[in-house]
Amino acid sequence: MLISATLGSDLVSDDEAGSRVGPVCTVFGNAASLEDDVRRLGVEGTKVASGSSVSRLLRIGVFPDVVVTDLDGDIDAQLEASRGGALTLIHAHGDNADLVRSYAGLFKGPVALTTQSVPRDIVYDFGGFTDGDRAVCFVRHFGCRRILLPGFDYSTPYPKPGSDVAVKARKLRWAKEIIEGMNPPGVELVRRCHAFIR
Repeated sequence: MLISATLGSDLVSDDEAGSRVGPVCTVFGNAASLEDDVRRLGVEGTKVASGSSVSRLLRIGVFPDVVVTDLDGDIDAQLEASRGGALTLIHAHGDNADLVRSYAGLFKGPVALTTQSVPRDIVYDFGGFTDGDRAVCFVRHFGCRRILLPGFDYSTPYPKPGSDVAVKARKLRWAKEIIEGMNPPGVELVRRCHAFIR
């Protein structure tokens, strides 16, 4: 279903997707602090946006190179980024099949398909749970060594229509575990102006 829904997009291999990743990346979360963090941290290297952050980034003049989405954010902004050439990693999971059917075929730029299930053929699993930590796992998978994390706040969910704040808070705790727990020696994570190396 997912593959047929994206016909018409330029489906790319994992190596082609990985070619977008540089040694330095800025991965954008969707916390309330996003715009302020961008001003304070700046933007370096490859720009990778979690799906819900895209509309806010476009408003402040930041155009992502890569968008990681399960299609529950502002789809129009994500489609705009795709039309502008951004690679979109479209993620399928247990409860977004309707969104995939409705929207995946509308993306005009390059697309890579991801899953949390068993990867096969042209569907990949780079790791992660939410759009934000999946984005970090993606750039880490392809060797990024310095990752700026503007818009990451694991304790305060940013309100989103149709989203349960308590559920999002639990997801953010998992995101923190994944991002900080999978970080090998020599990789620098820079979040809210506090750099640390594991």
